[in-house]
Amino acid sequence: MTTIARATDTLTRDALAVLQPGFTGTAAPDWLLRRLGEGLASVGLFGRNIAGAEQLAALTAQLRAEREDVLVAIDEEGGDVTRLEVRTGSSFPGNLALGAVDDVGLTREVAAELGRRLADCGVNLNWAPSADVNSNPDNPVIGVRSFGAGTDLVARHTAAYVTGLQSSGVASCTKHFPGHGDTAVDSHHAVPRIDVDGDVLAARDLVPFRAAIAAGSRAVMSAHILAPALDPDRPATLSRRVLTDLLRGELGYEGLVVTDGIEMQAIAGTYGIERGSVLAIAAGADAICVGGGLSDEDTVRRLSDALVEAVRSGELPEERLADAAERVRALAGWAAANRPDGRAAGTADNEVGLRAARRALRLTGADGFTPLTEPPYVAALTPVANIAVGDETPWGIAAELSRLLPGTETGTFTGPDAGGEVLAAAGRRRIVAVVRDEHRHPWMAVALDTLLAARPDTIVVEMGVPRAAPRGSLHLATHGAARVCGRAAAEVVAGV
Repeated sequence: MTTIARATDTLTRDALAVLQPGFTGTAAPDWLLRRLGEGLASVGLFGRNIAGAEQLAALTAQLRAEREDVLVAIDEEGGDVTRLEVRTGSSFPGNLALGAVDDVGLTREVAAELGRRLADCGVNLNWAPSADVNSNPDNPVIGVRSFGAGTDLVARHTAAYVTGLQSSGVASCTKHFPGHGDTAVDSHHAVPRIDVDGDVLAARDLVPFRAAIAAGSRAVMSAHILAPALDPDRPATLSRRVLTDLLRGELGYEGLVVTDGIEMQAIAGTYGIERGSVLAIAAGADAICVGGGLSDEDTVRRLSDALVEAVRSGELPEERLADAAERVRALAGWAAANRPDGRAAGTADNEVGLRAARRALRLTGADGFTPLTEPPYVAALTPVANIAVGDETPWGIAAELSRLLPGTETGTFTGPDAGGEVLAAAGRRRIVAVVRDEHRHPWMAVALDTLLAARPDTIVVEMGVPRAAPRGSLHLATHGAARVCGRAAAEVVAGV
């Protein structure tokens, strides 16, 4: 082999090494296995790839048969954002519920059990936790994914989560640096902008990331957000000022830097995925998350070719690509060394998620409340789901109430006429109205007004961020829409 051919082969392997692509199906396609043999070092899993624990374990074993130290990543936050239990709802409450309890020991236990389940299935990198301080109540994409609106609260629970997750041999990827909490735009759709000065960012948004770094988070995920105080021209994912000068330099972070999904419109719609990937690596990112609908070999080829060509043209320093690839391989080595080798990563605690969900409940009006003995009508006032959560995962309390009060009926309603529609559908049954972020949806507030005017004994269950004033004969704030949050609420309604 000539020197040029060897150099080209090295470039191609390094370009493949920095990609974290997804794929379709519940078994690895041939092209993915072939690319693992050619240098691909990471694979990203989503709900579309998971049918159950045994299937997932078989899938990850299939990947490791091709490359023993492959990084198998997943977006498993627990709570509203779940991939392991995408069709049933999560066994773990999300961050906001854990923040509401504010017991760092419990957060550590929840993260450790979630990590144990991931490790049992062969997953070794989790794109979690969200370390975003949810300082903007109108945030459309973070919300219950954050531990809360308090900087210190978020910092201590982020550190506890990182420690718990990594105790199970699963690398934590703390996100979304430098903080996605003060945004009113979803970066899946456009570039959010945070117009506060650097002192505010340092004192508020960066503090949880400092805590995560101190706790040893093996990876950090960048956000596709523009913070002019840090870089007036480029979003964080593409900014050397943010990823190299701030994260590496000022914060002293030495682990893996992963981008948020490069296919998100904040990058793809402005720069394109090829140029966006080149700019991200040049800025200091080490791995490109390729999620969403980009799940084929052609995408992997286009991105790897773009990186190789950028090196050849001088736009991307060869040393930067080599450094990024080496950081990916280093994390893969850590994960392989900490793999539980087919045995459970510690003792299972199957009830920790439910215990946490019960502790996170906040009740208003409970003193005068008499539990239901007859099956009610559950009206889910349903907003459009954000892309991170998706609409595959069921939410609410109807399924759990049906188990406790057989004969429970339910319906889904949207829009300002929903209140009247619920009254017509419920008939004489007691109404349980389930909402999600009432404070962000005026139509939802109007619907509740209509319901409560006609039926003041209506029970209201808020499964989003509980910023609207409590109302109804009983108001339950679950701090999330995970399955266990629904169960905890149903137990109160039914007096179990």
